[in-house]
Amino acid sequence: MFSRFLLAAFTVLLVFSCKEKEDPTPIQPAMYFPPLTGSEWETTDPQKLGWNTAKIPELKTLLASNGTRAFIILHNGRIVMEEYFGQRLSGGQPFDQNALWYWASAGKTLTATLAGIAKHEGKLDVTKPSATYLGAGWTSLSPAQESKITVWHQLTMTSGLDDGVADPFDTRPAALVFKAEPGTRWAYHNAPYTLLDKVIEGATGQNFATYFDAKLASKIGMTGSWQKVDFNNVYFSNARSMARFGLMVSANGSWNREQIIQDKEFLQSMINTSQNINESYGYLWWLNGKSTFMVPGLQTRFPGSPTPNAPDDMYCGMGKDGQYVCVVPSKNLVIVRMGSSPDQSLVPFMFLDDIWGVLTNIIP
Repeated sequence: MFSRFLLAAFTVLLVFSCKEKEDPTPIQPAMYFPPLTGSEWETTDPQKLGWNTAKIPELKTLLASNGTRAFIILHNGRIVMEEYFGQRLSGGQPFDQNALWYWASAGKTLTATLAGIAKHEGKLDVTKPSATYLGAGWTSLSPAQESKITVWHQLTMTSGLDDGVADPFDTRPAALVFKAEPGTRWAYHNAPYTLLDKVIEGATGQNFATYFDAKLASKIGMTGSWQKVDFNNVYFSNARSMARFGLMVSANGSWNREQIIQDKEFLQSMINTSQNINESYGYLWWLNGKSTFMVPGLQTRFPGSPTPNAPDDMYCGMGKDGQYVCVVPSKNLVIVRMGSSPDQSLVPFMFLDDIWGVLTNIIP
């Protein structure tokens, strides 16, 4: 009798075991990080992800017809799509994975990240007046007015300085004039942003590019350089370097078990609404899925999301001429686009929305 009981129990266990094998719970593959050097990078088949590959040619046509040079999609760090179009900036050579291109304002996200690293090291306090690191007289404001502008205001585009001056890129004191009390007005003003580089230099005592390479670029295998273009400090790199940066941020600020952004509170502030004026702006990152958004040059709050076709949890670095590095946590995606202008806007939301209009028919 006892042996029959054991046999019955074994049979029940075997049935349940087989059931689990027949209908396993889907397991997401672990996050992948490519080696720091070389061209090795794991790929994954979009068909195995359940993507509608029949629509991919439509996406490629859209990209090619709008001046795209490079386009990459990562899923859990692995390359699903990597496409190159057209020629390099000079020399007439085909654009490929080694070609360098400018990030434009998508590079603002690099500066924000570096500020977070300097903050964690105890070298930068974002709540302190910017004059602490830039020195007094960095604007044309009175000392009392100037002392109210903090590094946080620069990170959130709420300095109160007038973006309607003749050249809003001009970082000289004469071009930095009072418009409103800091924190009461959001405006996409490049000059106060550009001066964050000097803030970081003043806080760390190091050259901005040197600090960037040591604390960020070398840690995740980015290859590129900062170049002075008029008043701007512009980052140039290949598309894979941009993808590496997006991957690091998507992995909660880590790279292959090394924590690059150690201040998790800063990271969350960076990629979430930073102030109550423009809900769709963090620390120099654009956010999707909010109830309103603002655009450069206007003081209007528009209803809805800047890219309604995209997932609500997407956040992006976006720059002139359609430079994008976007992270979509809900789909484990990083999307990169480099290229020439699809339109004339400083932040081309519409073309990114067009891309997502096609991607929604590809990605489940």
